[in-house]
Amino acid sequence: MTVSNDRPITQELIASHGLKPDEYERILSLIGREPTFTELGIFSAMWNEHCSYKSSKKWLKTLPTKGPRVIQGPGENAGVVDIDDGDCVVFKMESHNHPSYIEPYQGAATGVGGILRDVFTMGARPVAAMNALRFGSPDHPKTRHLVSGVVAGVGGYGNSFGVPTVGGEVEFDARYNGNILVNAFAAGLAKSNAIFLSEAKGVGLPVVYLGAKTGRDGVGGATMASAEFDESIEEKRPTVQVGDPFTEKCLLEACLELMQTGAVIAIQDMGAAGLTCSAVEMGAKGDLGIELDLDSVPVREERMTAYEMMLSESQERMLMVLEPSKEDVAKAIFVKWGLDFAIVGKTTDDLRFRVKHQGTEVANLPIKDLGDQAPEYDRPWTPRVVPAPIAANDIPQADIADALVKLVGSANNSSRRWVWEQYDTLIQGNSLQLPGGDAGVIRVEGHATKALAFSSDVTPRYVEADPYEGGKQAVAECWRNLTATGALPLAATDNLNFGNPEKPEIMSQLVHAIKGIGEACQVLEFPIVSGNVSLYNETNGQAIMPTPTIGGVGLISDWQDMARIRFAGENECILLVGAPASWGTHLGQSVYMRDIHGRTDGPPPHVDLMHERKVGDFVRDLIRNELATAVHDCSSGGLALAVAEMAMASGIGASVNALNDHDPIPVFFGEDQGRYVVTIERDDLDEVQELAEQRGIFAPWIGTTGGASVKLGNARAVAIHELQKAHESWFPAFMAGTLPASE
Repeated sequence: MTVSNDRPITQELIASHGLKPDEYERILSLIGREPTFTELGIFSAMWNEHCSYKSSKKWLKTLPTKGPRVIQGPGENAGVVDIDDGDCVVFKMESHNHPSYIEPYQGAATGVGGILRDVFTMGARPVAAMNALRFGSPDHPKTRHLVSGVVAGVGGYGNSFGVPTVGGEVEFDARYNGNILVNAFAAGLAKSNAIFLSEAKGVGLPVVYLGAKTGRDGVGGATMASAEFDESIEEKRPTVQVGDPFTEKCLLEACLELMQTGAVIAIQDMGAAGLTCSAVEMGAKGDLGIELDLDSVPVREERMTAYEMMLSESQERMLMVLEPSKEDVAKAIFVKWGLDFAIVGKTTDDLRFRVKHQGTEVANLPIKDLGDQAPEYDRPWTPRVVPAPIAANDIPQADIADALVKLVGSANNSSRRWVWEQYDTLIQGNSLQLPGGDAGVIRVEGHATKALAFSSDVTPRYVEADPYEGGKQAVAECWRNLTATGALPLAATDNLNFGNPEKPEIMSQLVHAIKGIGEACQVLEFPIVSGNVSLYNETNGQAIMPTPTIGGVGLISDWQDMARIRFAGENECILLVGAPASWGTHLGQSVYMRDIHGRTDGPPPHVDLMHERKVGDFVRDLIRNELATAVHDCSSGGLALAVAEMAMASGIGASVNALNDHDPIPVFFGEDQGRYVVTIERDDLDEVQELAEQRGIFAPWIGTTGGASVKLGNARAVAIHELQKAHESWFPAFMAGTLPASE
């Protein structure tokens, strides 16, 4: 295929770049002529869904993004939130879905690398990572291969780079058979007065290329990520980037050292769309032009064209505007770390984006129009439809003990130990909780007591049934998981994964989910400070389940008061804090109905946000006042799974009372929101229940810890070792290919 800059611009070429005919007409009117081949590639990169948010921008603007602790909200490489004492936490979540399906190891690895760069570009040292992974049905022929490759890629990059993976999610559903989700989260620590931004300042200043050399890997990756899959998927393999975590580690150290010198005026990660997006964003934000000379760009392959260099997504690269007097100091740092340092252009005052290659100008475009004039769509969407509730006389029965064993050993509720043991969860020496609890927790280095908690949450089946309630629930559960450790939730990042927004029913999912997310963030004072939108997650017209993942960060003032999910001792009182009078009622979209009876009907549970806040604040106070001995969010699987998980984590059993005159199925497996299972010492029972009553919170004493089994009401007692065997065996058996055919 010819890639010369004078390649004819045909309708087929325009379409292959993901540009609609009316979008191409908009380009012609903006620049007054036909674009060159390189310019077409630049527009394609800047105007695709992945970079321009053209279908979601209207709705993203409605999200709450400000708060007393927010230092930097959306619009930069990552969000920044104050954690007191002159420190801040820098964090973001981002998708690498399409590349990970095509080439799971490198797709996942470079997803981790990209999110780490987003964090340290801001001047922060990465201290924690998470990942939210969703795969197809366990019995699909590709699923095991994809799980193996993605987990190896996440671990291979994160472990080598040296950042602990502190939490995340892994779920399976047939709706992800043709389009898996890999959402990567990273957080770093910085000083609040030393944050670096991407806005270029000053005219005639050097634009400097930093890091690894440019190759042909990932050319067109952002455009590929903004389209559906079809049977030509294997042809897209060359658009997947290749990562090198050791180079990234050197780039981290070099950048942080460089930032101490005063040399950095602006800095931007070369992520999606590579050199194009980083240069345009830096210039446009600063109301400046940028001129690049591609002959100065370090390359690792011969005869690279301007088009390839501008659209390459080779990893471990940065672009910087340099303080000229510091050039020698800056270059010496990068030479020391074995990285490239090359002046590849300069800032200008004419608001043009000029690119030269081999003495020829291959692009000359209005820089602001590349970003500001990207199409912004108000796509049609259908009204919200809420499923009819499940009738009280339509609740299928099952043996409670047998159902519990089946659920703890099911694909979506079994232990993820097989996954997280492949990640280094303890590197840097600050991890305070291993994965498997409600949230990951790390100490803040340099402080005697301060810690940060991290959680990632969404329940796609809820979102599909009712995107508005499902969006609220994703935020509420993340907030609840942070609270369950004793952390004060500070702020969130979102990763909105949906299908084709050109379909009104898919756009409706996105619109209503954002409405729910926004309302929950507002009421819970949990602003969205960064994020990512991933659309067109479809294969041959089959969309994924709507999956708006929420990643949250919370602050613990004294980590010695932190709560864990494991029971702390025998003969302690078990309270269900925030319960309705019947303890549990809601079975619509529950795992009990899905995994025991194969039913996916009914609405998701309603989320009462004021109730969430009131109960969460109360639970946090119990933890801080050392009244709670163990705490666990009550969510998927209801009370039964929450108690079983606490017992399995500790090796201490529990007996939960029967609730007379109530059907035990919704009591134990209902997924009512706003509830926590909390244990306290018997001597504190009266005090805690009086405190709850003063705040208008129902916190019934439902059972007692102790023994070697879990007994739910009148059901048979299930030995902890039976639960643990079921819980721990599913994932290893699945990966070994030894699951029974029915699984």
